[in-house]
Amino acid sequence: MAEPALKAPAPREPILTVNNIEVVYDDVILVLRGVSLEVPEGQIVTLLGPNGAGKSTTLKAISGLLKTEDGEVTRGNVTFMGENIANLAPEQIVRRGIFQVMEGRRIIEDMTVIENLRLGAFTRKDRAIRPDIDMVFDFFPRLKERTGLAGYLSGGEQQMLAIGRALMARPKMILLDEPSMGLSPLLVKEVFGIIRQLNKDLGITILLVEQNARMALKSADYGYIMESGKIVLDGAQADLVNNEDVKEFYLGGGGEERKSFKNLKSYKRRKRWL
Repeated sequence: MAEPALKAPAPREPILTVNNIEVVYDDVILVLRGVSLEVPEGQIVTLLGPNGAGKSTTLKAISGLLKTEDGEVTRGNVTFMGENIANLAPEQIVRRGIFQVMEGRRIIEDMTVIENLRLGAFTRKDRAIRPDIDMVFDFFPRLKERTGLAGYLSGGEQQMLAIGRALMARPKMILLDEPSMGLSPLLVKEVFGIIRQLNKDLGITILLVEQNARMALKSADYGYIMESGKIVLDGAQADLVNNEDVKEFYLGGGGEERKSFKNLKSYKRRKRWL
């Protein structure tokens, strides 16, 4: 009797769905033009693209931080765990389980490491945060040794502190905006190793914006590429790494003549993004 064929694992349900959103700044500047993406629970998804493509704006649309910059979602919706969160305040979104680690770290330089970590727990109802601080120090033992002001930390240590502060909120999902910015290659490798460890050991879902496409794709399960406020390509990690156009534009595998997907006659956006 023949053995039954093995079934492929069921695809993971998305914990976050961004559906056809448009974002406008100052009531006139259209930045995102119908962006849609999904982030499955427990996975790392990366959002790649050139400067000005709208990557950071996408993260702010998810985390509710657009309002601090006179921006708003004017069409579409952002759904997290089945709830539309597009019009919620940032602190409400944090309480639901999303924490954004901003580009440039944004730590409080004239506060200590411990004080910065305590800030990350400000939305929690419980105050038993010492075990969470110890957990952060387990992931970032270097921070435990730093007892002075956070402004005296190195760039890599500040990035570790920013991620540790996010962990203090006990998030289900972390949005990471340019975690490798300003770091040495050795520290970039260390930070991305920690990102993978957080995903694997704690099961935290991660949406990652990163200029270092090679490191981002090495860590991610799935990726999206943005240009001019639109998604122009998406695929599983292996598919993007082996895509000739991705190699040319983002992985340094081609010439200098073609600078954008929009000039490719052979490229057609997937119908679901139209």
